[in-house]
Amino acid sequence: MTGAAPLRVWITRAEPGAARTAARLRDMGLEPIVAPLLVVEPLTPALPDLAIFAALAFTSPNGVAAYAPLTPRRDHAVFAVGDATAQAASAAGFPDVRSAQGDLTALARLIAESLSDAALLIPQAETPAGDMTAALTQAGARRIVAHPLPIYRANPTAQPAPAAFDAVLIHSPRAARLLADRHAAALHGAMIACISPAAAAPLAALGLPPRVAPSPNEAALLAILNPTLGKRGASV
Repeated sequence: MTGAAPLRVWITRAEPGAARTAARLRDMGLEPIVAPLLVVEPLTPALPDLAIFAALAFTSPNGVAAYAPLTPRRDHAVFAVGDATAQAASAAGFPDVRSAQGDLTALARLIAESLSDAALLIPQAETPAGDMTAALTQAGARRIVAHPLPIYRANPTAQPAPAAFDAVLIHSPRAARLLADRHAAALHGAMIACISPAAAAPLAALGLPPRVAPSPNEAALLAILNPTLGKRGASV
């Protein structure tokens, strides 16, 4: 009786997040294939007067990583979209960090419940995955003045699809669109695991069957792999 080969999982997210995901997959007994479709390029914008802002809102660890070198100030309260982003902000030296433990909508709700008549700085991608200002308005935070600040961009790579893989992890709508445009044929027969409905949409539109994490975080995303892990790990 021999065990099946470990599940080969294509990681499409940009570094440094791809390396963290790969480590988690190895801990699960899976074989990560790191082949990012995006590369993060920090920008160097002129910062506004930081004294006018009551808090910062980060929508990804990449935002924290790009913002932290721009200023030594760590006295702002921080609202983070999820736990990974909150951990990145704490590691960067921010002492007051609150996690929405969800998506952009959850982050907007947390901010609306916590602030009033305040200015909010949102360090984010040059092309953000969602409209934070609109989310704040929908959450009822009409007296919060949001100031989006593009501090990084995610550029497509020339990365080809791996020669062989059993599953693919999709962490963002941008990566999903690149997969749909460039690698749709390679995805047939593979498990497609998406972190959110927005990340699943470009692939679902092609008739591919993505599986969507029940919560928009990596723990829930990786949990999608467990049923397949059990099947492949059975003795033969």
